[in-house]
Amino acid sequence: MKTLKVGIIGCGGIATQKHMPSLSLIKEVEMVAFCDIIVEKAEKAKEEFGTKDAKVYKDYKELLKDKSIDVIHVCTPNRSHSFITVDALEAGKHVMCEKPMAINTVEAKKMVDAAKRTGKKLTIGYQNRYRADSLYLKAETEKGTLGDIYFAKAHAIRRRAVPTWGVFLNEYEQGGGPLIDIGTHALDLTLWMMNNYKPKMVVGSVFHKLGEQRQTANAWGDWDLKEFTVEDSAFGYVVMENGATIVIESSWALNSLEVGEAQTTLCGTLAGADMKDGLRINFVKNNRQVVEKPAFGAGGVAFYEGKGDRSQDVEARMWIDAILNDKEVLVKPEQAFAVTQILDAIYESAKTGKPIYFGEQK
Repeated sequence: MKTLKVGIIGCGGIATQKHMPSLSLIKEVEMVAFCDIIVEKAEKAKEEFGTKDAKVYKDYKELLKDKSIDVIHVCTPNRSHSFITVDALEAGKHVMCEKPMAINTVEAKKMVDAAKRTGKKLTIGYQNRYRADSLYLKAETEKGTLGDIYFAKAHAIRRRAVPTWGVFLNEYEQGGGPLIDIGTHALDLTLWMMNNYKPKMVVGSVFHKLGEQRQTANAWGDWDLKEFTVEDSAFGYVVMENGATIVIESSWALNSLEVGEAQTTLCGTLAGADMKDGLRINFVKNNRQVVEKPAFGAGGVAFYEGKGDRSQDVEARMWIDAILNDKEVLVKPEQAFAVTQILDAIYESAKTGKPIYFGEQK
């Protein structure tokens, strides 16, 4: 079996906590290059995850010159996702780019076009698709268990969990706050379950309501008032071309007890489903209302709970397998593009106070 040589561009938290640990579990992978504008981060990553002769870079373009590298993982702030990904694809590398795909539709389109032009594989890091409950529900939607899914909700609500490290609060670097950070996961899950990627119209609301507060009881302590330049919550109403409707809710800090992220609620003609208390599928059987709750525990006996696979580990394995065996990636760039389209439109609608229409619809 061929060994794939992987280069990591961006060695911050998402790389060291998600990408590199998962890649390190795959015997067909060697991490041979690490790049970060803070070289010490790249050096540390090399020591922990790299091969003995792994190289360290400050300039990602120098890393891309290494023809022996097969795969690039882009783990930088959102603003640089697009141009680094395009450059990597043009350099003949397959690319896994961390979510969101890009800061706006224009930049995301460049990535889709580059993947088509080069013939290299491109995927986006929506690891919540690989959870056991997500894969189970996707199998049910594909079998037609829910029927025609015509209404859905994408949930990404935290009561008080504003990330205070890195550049999460920096609108220039990230392109937005909770909507583009965690709302993107919930929307991706929802569109994937519906297998519907054709938006017709979007209306959005964006709020900066709690950013000036102190003593917030935030999970990671109070945020810096000067740094908090993104929204604290955002909401969207989406109508798809076939009339299906999606409500998106996202917040890092909302006075709500109904919390949960990377969750979807689906309502179809034959059944519904939600992830509010584990996965629940509701339907009518023998003229009775029924709720089905699949069990996802890995254990089989009283004294052993078992240990299930982490979604990011499954994601990494399937990604590497797609390259080695020339399979389709699970998260296709065109699908991630539709997510970016909708997120971008929510921000634009909130800014202009008008609905945003796609295509020829006016």
